[in-house]
Amino acid sequence: MSGPRRPTGRITRGTTNINRLRRIDRAMAGDRRVLAACAGPSPLAVDLGYGGRPDTAVEMARRLRAVVPGLDLVGLEIDPARIVEPRDGVRFALGGFELAGLRPNLVRAFNVLRQYDEDEVRDAWTLMRSRLAPGGLIVEGTCDEIGRRCCWVLLDEDGPIELTLCWSPEHTDRPSELAPRLPKALIHHNVPGAPIHELLTRADRAWDRAAPQAAFGPRDRWRVAVRALRDEGLPVSIPRGRRVDNMLTVPWSLVADPA
Repeated sequence: MSGPRRPTGRITRGTTNINRLRRIDRAMAGDRRVLAACAGPSPLAVDLGYGGRPDTAVEMARRLRAVVPGLDLVGLEIDPARIVEPRDGVRFALGGFELAGLRPNLVRAFNVLRQYDEDEVRDAWTLMRSRLAPGGLIVEGTCDEIGRRCCWVLLDEDGPIELTLCWSPEHTDRPSELAPRLPKALIHHNVPGAPIHELLTRADRAWDRAAPQAAFGPRDRWRVAVRALRDEGLPVSIPRGRRVDNMLTVPWSLVADPA
């Protein structure tokens, strides 16, 4: 009889901070696709690689349960020393990219692949995607130490769908300042001539042209800038209503380097 399967991946630093992933949580809670993925009778979400403390997993559960009341959330860590007892309705278990045999509707994997090599990203994506429940989604990305600048890829069972850049309006001067927080799949491709570099360059130009709106604050200025990008023909998503965060979302095909 074989023993338990070893988690797929390796132990990384595990650094985390309270409220670090608030922007990602807000975005997921307001995304109709996430709500649709978790619309079944017993929705399950996984916070993969929650780190040295379980705070962000508990916060994720609280924020998502405001819109998905019956959500079950499991925090997975590849380091056995980081597994803690259940708290606030969240369970914790040993697991890696194989998702501990679970079939979640939603996976958040943040600041995990950042510490891997780029050529390991696709295999990790493929393995996580293969473990999703039908219609499930993955949010994989990176943020700074206190969560003011975040970038992530949304994936489904077929592959990456879109890229989102999300930042604190008061603590970021230009969209291109998010470049150091690009997901591992893109960060090394931010060079002149590459699609992601072109996107950041165009975002900076739109921001500069929206300077007359600065008197109304950085949120209003960004709203004008992102509409200008759309009017130029860039396939950006325009969020509905007013938002706390500035966001730029584009199809993955726009930033993926040609094969």
